Amino acid sequence: MRPQSLEEFVGQEHLVGNGRLLRRSIDSDTLPSIVLWGPPGSGKTTLARLIARTTKSHFTPLSAVTAGVADLRRVVDEARKRLSFSSQRTILFIDEIHRFNKAQQDAILPHVEEGIITFIGATTENPSFEVISPLLSRARTFRLEPLSEDNLRTVVTRALEDSDRGLGTLNILVEEEALAQLVAIASGDARTVLNALELAATSTPPDSDGKRRVSTEEINEALQQRTLLYDKAGDQHYDLISALHKSLRGSDPDAGLYWLGRMIEAGEDPLYVTRRLVRFASEDVGMADPQALVVAMATQQAVHFVGLPEANLALAQLVVYLATAPKSNSLYAGYSQVQEDIRKGPNPPVPLHLRNPVTGLMRQMDYGKGYKYAHDYEGHFSEQEHMPQEMSGRKYYKPSDQGFEVEVSRRLKDWWGQRRSGQPQDGDTTPPNTA
Repeated sequence: MRPQSLEEFVGQEHLVGNGRLLRRSIDSDTLPSIVLWGPPGSGKTTLARLIARTTKSHFTPLSAVTAGVADLRRVVDEARKRLSFSSQRTILFIDEIHRFNKAQQDAILPHVEEGIITFIGATTENPSFEVISPLLSRARTFRLEPLSEDNLRTVVTRALEDSDRGLGTLNILVEEEALAQLVAIASGDARTVLNALELAATSTPPDSDGKRRVSTEEINEALQQRTLLYDKAGDQHYDLISALHKSLRGSDPDAGLYWLGRMIEAGEDPLYVTRRLVRFASEDVGMADPQALVVAMATQQAVHFVGLPEANLALAQLVVYLATAPKSNSLYAGYSQVQEDIRKGPNPPVPLHLRNPVTGLMRQMDYGKGYKYAHDYEGHFSEQEHMPQEMSGRKYYKPSDQGFEVEVSRRLKDWWGQRRSGQPQDGDTTPPNTA
């Protein structure tokens, strides 16, 4: 059922629709070397073959899983002869290009530069991380998206109606509910749809009127258990944890639970998720709710002690707690500024009155001289300078007007009064800056 022309190609209208850059390059036969980046079953190999057919180029496929530099040399030698004798160009298609190491990818460069081959690479991984920069700079990257449910319905309909290349001779009738189940579970993968459809149809005997009636039961049996698209070291890993983090920051418990489920049900290490949530408790909630870190560490203990699948509810509880907690990035902003100041310097010595005079010599050198022991003063507070003289007046922690930080702000104001710049004054409801 692989499409034989661009008109038959399903999906990716943003790339091959009329007037789009890639489509114009193909139609005008001016295609440069390209990298096709997209999930399984989105049409990368099919598109590469159609490009070769449309531009009347010789198509030579290689798999980076099994090919090596010797195979590249052979292809290039054949391409050079073909170009010399018949003026026909060669498209070198390398599937799973991310599996080539640096030396193997380097071997492609001079032949792309010389124009002996037009290179098309296909990858499910982010080319920015998996393809060397010199090769990326010589190729244009195009991102393919998972096929929509409407796209997948088109693929299924064609397969059912096509008697030459599809299943048209089997007289198959797929129930609407079964079709909806099939395209939903496939998650944009045309290969999954066709394989499951073929297995379900061919294993279903015809009834008395010769029709093979495929129901949801046959579809579910053909699909067995859905395998989620996930790579613990790839884009899905980073994209999903980013979606989880941003959903919690946006105080959306429903989205938080969904992205948590996507990771856990796909087999992600629950302790990795917990570590990121512990970080979130300090970075995005912080002192607005100091209990967030306590709950996060309790969850870490639960995950470590109980393990999956029982610990999934502990993680879900933490996600909902963090999503519904008041938010403040005052700690994050303050410590980031500390890091920046330390990096730039200067980093003065500790003032003498803050040093501990543990020996007689230290006392003779005025270690600890003038230090005010806070517990000797009313309210257990004594106003004194704790910064180096060069850093005097520097403020890092500026509590927000959220949650517990309202109380923290009041305490600091009571202790330090007007010295505590950045704190709301009486009658001032404007939140302080957190720069």
